[in-house]
Amino acid sequence: MKYMLLIQAGAVDAEGGAEGCDVQDWMEYDKSVQDAGIYVSGESLADLVSATTVRVGADGERTVVDGPFAETREVLGGFYVIDVPDLDAALDWAARCPGSRGGGSVVVRPVADFGA
Repeated sequence: MKYMLLIQAGAVDAEGGAEGCDVQDWMEYDKSVQDAGIYVSGESLADLVSATTVRVGADGERTVVDGPFAETREVLGGFYVIDVPDLDAALDWAARCPGSRGGGSVVVRPVADFGA
């Protein structure tokens, strides 16, 4: 079963990167996911704070706001899609992710399979 791991940074440094995450930690995690044969896809987002949010109201009017921030200061830093046997395995890989440390979190969501 495929799961998406959405990496939420808890704090952002002056350069727009996630605080508390070392590049080497990410390289090791990425290698372990690939070596385990569960890697489907994944990307890191360039600058965690340069985003534009678009909302369309019921009246069709578009609102554009600079930044990814809602009521929380967490920002989406990237994602992995992994193919593992079950939710427990996905949660185990999420707990190993460097993004789950230092005030960050990893949201685990099953990927819908429409039989395509």
